[in-house]
Amino acid sequence: MSAPDSAVRRRFWSRFALAGPVVFLCAALVMCGGALWLPKGPAQIDNLVLPIVLFPAIWAALFFYAYLDRRLARAWAVIGGLSLVHLVVIGVYVMQTMQAAKAAGAGGS
Repeated sequence: MSAPDSAVRRRFWSRFALAGPVVFLCAALVMCGGALWLPKGPAQIDNLVLPIVLFPAIWAALFFYAYLDRRLARAWAVIGGLSLVHLVVIGVYVMQTMQAAKAAGAGGS
């Protein structure tokens, strides 16, 4: 096995990992985070329904981007950044909810 052959194989598996499980997890984070940043709408459920309904489209768009981008490092950076932003949004919401519950006396101890 030559060096170029191993580089091609490594690039293939890196793109396979990105376009498969990493993109699926990113789409799930976008779906969960979308419930927090989408407007509630007149029925107060739009922010919950839209991310669930649009999950296949989010996953497909991220999958095709990860698979078709010419620069693999840029694809990793974009999808990683999108995941990180939504992870932070979800984390901030959870922390605020826990602090509000403690302030209301519903927390532990």
